[in-house]
Amino acid sequence: MNTMVPAVNVEALKDTTLLNMGIFALFVAVTMVIVFRASRNNKTAADYYAAGRSFTGSQNGTAIAGDYLSAASFLGITGAIAINGYDGFLYSIGFLVAWLVALLLVAELLRNTGKFTMADVLSFRLRQRPVRIAAALSTLAVCFFYLLAQMAGAGSLISLLLGISDWGGQALVIIVVGALMIMYVLIGGMKGTTWVQIIKAILLIAGAAVMTAMVLAIYGFNLSSLLGSAAEAANNPAVLNPGLQYGKSDTSKLDFMSLGLALVLGTAALPHVLMRFYTVPTAKEARKSVVWAIWLIGLFYLFTLVLGYGAAALVGAETIKSAPGGVNSAAPLLAFHLGGPLLLGFISAVAFATILAVVAGLTITAAASFAHDIYANVISKGKADATTEVKVARRTVVVIGVLAILGGIFANGQNVAFLVALAFAVAASANLPTIVYSLFWKKFTTQGAVWSMYGGLAAAILLITFSPVVSGAKTSMIPGANFAFFPLSNPGIVSIPLAFFLGWLGTVLDKRREDPAKQAEMEVRSLTGVGAEKAVDH
Repeated sequence: MNTMVPAVNVEALKDTTLLNMGIFALFVAVTMVIVFRASRNNKTAADYYAAGRSFTGSQNGTAIAGDYLSAASFLGITGAIAINGYDGFLYSIGFLVAWLVALLLVAELLRNTGKFTMADVLSFRLRQRPVRIAAALSTLAVCFFYLLAQMAGAGSLISLLLGISDWGGQALVIIVVGALMIMYVLIGGMKGTTWVQIIKAILLIAGAAVMTAMVLAIYGFNLSSLLGSAAEAANNPAVLNPGLQYGKSDTSKLDFMSLGLALVLGTAALPHVLMRFYTVPTAKEARKSVVWAIWLIGLFYLFTLVLGYGAAALVGAETIKSAPGGVNSAAPLLAFHLGGPLLLGFISAVAFATILAVVAGLTITAAASFAHDIYANVISKGKADATTEVKVARRTVVVIGVLAILGGIFANGQNVAFLVALAFAVAASANLPTIVYSLFWKKFTTQGAVWSMYGGLAAAILLITFSPVVSGAKTSMIPGANFAFFPLSNPGIVSIPLAFFLGWLGTVLDKRREDPAKQAEMEVRSLTGVGAEKAVDH
């Protein structure tokens, strides 16, 4: 049955500008009130960085889902499925399977061993100064790549809603998003950020569920009918089969393997996700957080399958590509088709909330890493008091916010799911080998940690710089230039094994041995939780 309908008229979206602005303003006002209320109890560093360890597993799991379901998940993946069909859905599969790695390898052990940041765990039994500096630099790099994606998503979304197609207007939008993000984090700390993420996760999943039900209702709740209509609309049955994007050549197949490796291994090494495990009082609640998050995230990614193919069938791939936000416009255009200006306004406000919540989480993670790891433990050698440390963190928030705005303007127009995949590759290369070795290999040394982190980080960034992502292709960040010599768009297949190898090589060549008592203490603490930080009562 052909239920294909005429493509959405993008020009009609301009009539909804005032309504969209009103819904945005309402969301920002409500969340600001929540952030102000949450900030009242921010008295200590534990309050600012870890929300006083006061959240339950279910609350934290919802916040993790809010943190993880970024603009990439909603805008990027829906667009990727609408354009590339089956191959676009591989992002969803990779992002979800990755949580099993996080649950089995790191969640409980990290919560037991650390205090505020990933570097607390990595430096527990190794030399503090070199490991903390390396961990802080890799955290800042991952957060920067992730922030690029969110800012690019903000530019795409708002440009579509307000009909802004010129570069200057989109740059202004990115500046406004950055300013709001800085305010959230400066005022609310981790507690305010967490509540924004919880609200946003509920709204996002509810909005996606409503849209999914509406799409399925058009096709009599028959998924097969929807898929057939999407293939018919694209005039290409290949959208239902593997290989449309990643099966054209041996290079593209290798690129897919690289992408899959980065997605599956990257989550367990994302600093802003790892930091969420410290907002709960016990390791049991940390485990519960991950299980809760897996259910919510898995449900959402099933929705993206329907939304992506729904956008392909009801809006049309060509309309999506030609819209001001490009591929990232699929979900808002589908919302406009299904429910007119009101649903578009709600979904867009949710997508906007998604971006704000995720950038707030990233920013507080980057600020905590600099203030806690570099300033408090390296520059001040552990002598800085909590008040001074939080002041430094707040100043760092402003600096990171400005850098994110500038980077977002530069990356505007790229597919946000693709940009996030690069952040995952950097995280998996720079952080994961050292986390795994620190937790599970008794002989691991400081030299191995430093070689692995710097080597993985440098390899990932260099390969991205000299890949088609930056130059040499029509879709590159610098389309006019061509200095690419690495053929793959994602460096994971080279940089991740290299980082594991460097960690091993640095350790076996290191003549200096680490303190066995510290190693034994870390093993007992990571497995049992004895000595871990408990909830802070106020």
